[in-house]
Amino acid sequence: MLSFETLILTLAGMFFISIFFSPTAATISLTVSPKALTKSNHSVHIQWSGIPSPSSLDWLGIYSPPESANDNFIGYLFLNSSPSWPSGAGELRIPLVNLRSNYTFRLFRWKPEEVNYRHRDHDHNPLPGTRHRLAESEEVGFEGASAPDQVHLAFTDREDEMRVMFLTGGGEEEFVRYGLEGKMDSIVGTKVTKYERKDMCDFPANSSLGWRDPGFIHDGIMTNLEKGKKYYYRVGSDARGWTETYSFISRDTEANETIAYLFGDMGTSVPYSTFYRTQEESKSTVKWILRDLEGLGDKPAFISHIGDISYARGFSWIWDEFFNLIEPIASRVPYHVCIGNHEYDWPLQPWRPSWSWGLYGTDGGGECGVPYSLKFKMPGNSSFPTGTGAPDTQNLYYSFDAGVVHFLYISTETDFLHGSDQYNFIKADLESVKRDRTPFVVVQGHRPMYTTSDEVRDTPIRERMLENLEPLLVENNVTLALWGHVHRYERFCPLRNYSCVDIASDSLPKAATVHVVIGMAGQDWQASWKPRSDHTDVPIYPQPKQSMYRGGEFGYTKLVATREKLTLTYFGNHDGEMHDIVEIQSGQIPKISDGEVRVVSELKFSWYMQGAGILILGAFIGYVIGVLTRCKRDAAQRNTWTPVKSEET
Repeated sequence: MLSFETLILTLAGMFFISIFFSPTAATISLTVSPKALTKSNHSVHIQWSGIPSPSSLDWLGIYSPPESANDNFIGYLFLNSSPSWPSGAGELRIPLVNLRSNYTFRLFRWKPEEVNYRHRDHDHNPLPGTRHRLAESEEVGFEGASAPDQVHLAFTDREDEMRVMFLTGGGEEEFVRYGLEGKMDSIVGTKVTKYERKDMCDFPANSSLGWRDPGFIHDGIMTNLEKGKKYYYRVGSDARGWTETYSFISRDTEANETIAYLFGDMGTSVPYSTFYRTQEESKSTVKWILRDLEGLGDKPAFISHIGDISYARGFSWIWDEFFNLIEPIASRVPYHVCIGNHEYDWPLQPWRPSWSWGLYGTDGGGECGVPYSLKFKMPGNSSFPTGTGAPDTQNLYYSFDAGVVHFLYISTETDFLHGSDQYNFIKADLESVKRDRTPFVVVQGHRPMYTTSDEVRDTPIRERMLENLEPLLVENNVTLALWGHVHRYERFCPLRNYSCVDIASDSLPKAATVHVVIGMAGQDWQASWKPRSDHTDVPIYPQPKQSMYRGGEFGYTKLVATREKLTLTYFGNHDGEMHDIVEIQSGQIPKISDGEVRVVSELKFSWYMQGAGILILGAFIGYVIGVLTRCKRDAAQRNTWTPVKSEET
């Protein structure tokens, strides 16, 4: 007769045999190839077979590092993405970015009765359950996983320099080699920094769900550059390898032409579902800008991304996806940024005045500005303490000259009120502009000073911007003010205190700024336009006279300025073509006398439309100063554009 202990061991053995050697478990196969990828955005081929009674809820989890818990996936795909899934077999190809750690893949059975509608993603869809794991693949890695990656450029405070930043998996010494064609005989070292999980201030950034090792950030400065020349460079080291060779056109502040690509709220796209919906349209924005850059030849340019950069919101790997997305453009022209709510917002942020009760929440996903502050390095040295012991928030406000334009970046997320450090900087900066050298001034910030969207939460901040900052714009004759945050394009007439100013007339004062909202580069969550107050039951969205053009098409803007004229063009992503344009002629410096602004410059505004829209021309002629034209595309034309998602849908 078997002893009790022997019986227990026998039954246990039979149980484990039934689990690990059952016909079902034994026949499920999950394979991946290749096992080693050579570069970010290369694809892994995933194949499976032997799944019994396939269900539309069966799914594939993507994990990095491989030891991640089942519910700490990077992303997921349902197996029904493969046409052959009903047979219990299928295949998928997924491009991967280098996270400096291996990947693995897991198959799960998710039963309908286990769907938990309280455990949801950004779109309120239930996140898949991980109770029944069917199989796990071998690991997939990158050859030279610690090698330099995510290369991007930026201006410094010196005209004869160019900054290059990149990421590695180790903190070892890395270098930048650079020079004119055929030489690359200069070499500089890089400064290295890193942030840790303890520097994150809230969930999910500081949790095992959102945190992934961000790698080491390298910062090198190429010096003694000749003006307006084509330089070649690569980054890395002999010990750990070098990147491919990139090129850029060096800066020339005395150039008679300025070219820039400007937008806000772009984000990034990933080839899988994850906890937040990502921005599929970001790929089109980068595609069209890359097209334009390739068409420039050897003309210098730069990119301006005014807030809501990656929409990582505390999920670290989204930053890797973002820099992988922009590298083709950011490695050839400087990529400049300013801070938005999705980089900074968290409940205990230091600057949170009493009137801002509805403004600041958890939009930053617990990052408290740290990844933004360290992954970019903008000119100047503006910063603000986080109050948590983490690195200060940086890249808040700064300025530089590019050819004939003075560009000023501001922070709508930190104190800009009268008497603050930022206010004093803005005032001194605008008053010091040499208009004989840079006849145009462009101010950029994230949350708009003017918008006709139905975004009531930001009303308090707009009121303070109008009270504290608009007088500085008007007094210093700022040409353009560009804003993001509202995920649409909207151009206003020359404005001062909500009123259009007729620049062409002989009435005084005439100083005003053209405001344009350009937050249409990728994010598709969007409040509707503000309805008429007497039609709230059946909303009617009139276009106020101050709003010259409104559109829901994803896209970007291109700025081209010469000493005579500045042109801002809005390009749509669905066709890469122009949809709106404004031209502003330059002139003399505004004269301020006895508190009265006298603009003696010649200004000309013209707008052109493509397609079958209605063109309305209005001309105001005085002292032969110019022609103001305006047009609005009728609703039928606008409805042919790619729609954005509304918060109501």
